[in-house]
Amino acid sequence: MNWAGDDPYLWLEDLDGPRAVGWVRERNTETVAALAGGPAFAARKAEIRQVLDADDRIPYPVWRGDGFYYDFWRDAARPRGLWRRTTLDQYRRAEPEWDVLLDLDALAEREGENWVWGGASTLPPEHRRCLVSLSRGGADAVVVREYDLGGRAFVDGGFSVAEAKTDVSWIDEDHIFVGTDLGPGSLTDSGYPRTVARWRRGTPLAEAELVYEASTGDVGAHGWHDATPGFERDFVGRSRDFYRAESFLLTGTGERFRIPVPEDAGWDVHREWLLVRPRTPWTLGESTHPAGALLAIRFDAFLAGSRELTALFRPDEHTSLGGFTWTRDHLILTTLTDVRSRLEICTPGEAGWRREPLPGVPADEDGCLVETDPESGNAYLVASEGFLQPATLRLGQVGGGVETLKRAPAFFDTDGLAVRQFFATSADGTRVPYFVVGDPAAPAGPTLLHGYGGFEVSMTPGYGGITGRGWLARGGSYAVANIRGGGEYGPRWHRAALRENRPRAYEDFAAVATDLVARGVTTVHQLGIEGGSNGGLLMGVMLTRYPTLFGAVVAHVPLLDMRRYHRLLAGASWMAEYGDPDVAADGVFLREYSPYHNVRADVRYPPVLFVTSTRDDRVHPGHARKMTARLREHGHDVAYYENVEGGHGAAANNEQRAFIKALALEFLWRRLTPSPAVRAPRTRS
Repeated sequence: MNWAGDDPYLWLEDLDGPRAVGWVRERNTETVAALAGGPAFAARKAEIRQVLDADDRIPYPVWRGDGFYYDFWRDAARPRGLWRRTTLDQYRRAEPEWDVLLDLDALAEREGENWVWGGASTLPPEHRRCLVSLSRGGADAVVVREYDLGGRAFVDGGFSVAEAKTDVSWIDEDHIFVGTDLGPGSLTDSGYPRTVARWRRGTPLAEAELVYEASTGDVGAHGWHDATPGFERDFVGRSRDFYRAESFLLTGTGERFRIPVPEDAGWDVHREWLLVRPRTPWTLGESTHPAGALLAIRFDAFLAGSRELTALFRPDEHTSLGGFTWTRDHLILTTLTDVRSRLEICTPGEAGWRREPLPGVPADEDGCLVETDPESGNAYLVASEGFLQPATLRLGQVGGGVETLKRAPAFFDTDGLAVRQFFATSADGTRVPYFVVGDPAAPAGPTLLHGYGGFEVSMTPGYGGITGRGWLARGGSYAVANIRGGGEYGPRWHRAALRENRPRAYEDFAAVATDLVARGVTTVHQLGIEGGSNGGLLMGVMLTRYPTLFGAVVAHVPLLDMRRYHRLLAGASWMAEYGDPDVAADGVFLREYSPYHNVRADVRYPPVLFVTSTRDDRVHPGHARKMTARLREHGHDVAYYENVEGGHGAAANNEQRAFIKALALEFLWRRLTPSPAVRAPRTRS
């Protein structure tokens, strides 16, 4: 296909156009008839639904500073979900008594809307009022409405914002910061708010006071309020692109003071402290701080000109910073050493900062910090799990003990299964880690390889009941590739696959695939791959650039047309990651790997399934639609399924999630195995 020429399938970008809708209906009918009939599919879907709806799942809580454990819960009886809360004493019980705050199923029925939960922001310190976000069908765009927790009702005449990709933050009971769609000129090219306004209760939104304005070429503008007693502060800023931002301290008189950190650095303020994480080396005087370090200094001193920052973390060849979270008086770090996590506590004192391990995570499991309460205490919730170990949730107190609160159920039999980590050698000699889960004594068999490789997102070990029950329990193996573009080794690992270097991520994934075959884990014809979003782009490139390495491909909500991605929905916000197709030099390297532009009639591709959603307002379904049409045009084996709702997750409830996941696993199993089943599944109820 000509990079600069006419696109014969442009009509498929017309989201609800009659011709496009008819085409989608035909493809869905074909795919459902081919894959979703018969007892095998029904059994697989039922098994997955049991995992999603299990009553003994851990209800992972959110702390909001008022002592309650908040949770949003879906199951078979409440498919849209309940927002609820309970006390710690109740949460400790096997079956807590929950106080239901908002029943989305009842609300949707009462209002005749397909509401999907989008989250809630409560107003400190009492946390009696909140701003609830509701999405129609799971889209990123939400309706925001003020809700009274005491009266269990939406506030009559309260804050309310029409459907848009809105950004809101409480200031006090009568004021909020809001950025939203206010008509022509109020959004950036990426479709996010361009302005921030201070909105006073009881006044029209159109009359809200403008406090900050970004340009249309920026990704978006933001405003937020720090309500910490004694440290109340307002901030505004703009995201210039996905990795560069400019932020300001906003005074009561409207003056703005820029936070003088590098544009590509992440930063955080807590009480008297400022933390900075540079993405590129940062030179201050005679000191150069490496990319991926974490630096601390008192906020007021930094604004006054001091640059005596303390390094709380410095990366090395094997270890990176995965994240950090405050309690009231301590900082908890998550680090990754060759993609294995470790949690540590950093404590400031008169003699400097002290760093020590965080109790509560077994040495052979990966830990994840679930929650802290930086507003009022030093308690923390930590979960630990592994590919074969269901999660355990523990409650700890910095300087105190650790208590086990919940254990997740096991959904499949792990006897004979093991987790192994290997390193493949990429085309340029880089060692690329990956995990393999399965029976190490089994002969080469069906293997599912997953990858992402973008936006500094790390693929870390975790228990997957759906994959375990739907794949491992049937005798398959599962692999996760930690390719460049991700964050497994910090910013350097990510930058290595940015823009013109994006092919390094694809070479890494191909190297892992080749290594799996060389080690005897699988064969080319039994190796399936799966990824979504940026991982869907990865799948498209693997399909078109490395077709001889795989037996089957599944791509969820994928980017595929790299000529027009920046013109579709939120695509313009990702140009820092991929490049600008309208710039000639960028177009050269984008054209080389754009899956949609590299489909050939004379190449034999492995069978592929594309899954997307009509209501995905982040990655346009036109990507998957057009790629499918292009492959069909040349007679290739391609299946397509488009859910009518679900947003970027492609599903709005557990029934839809179970169907889509069963569809993908059924497709892969049929293509990668010589018979419908290698052996009976080893599951647990």
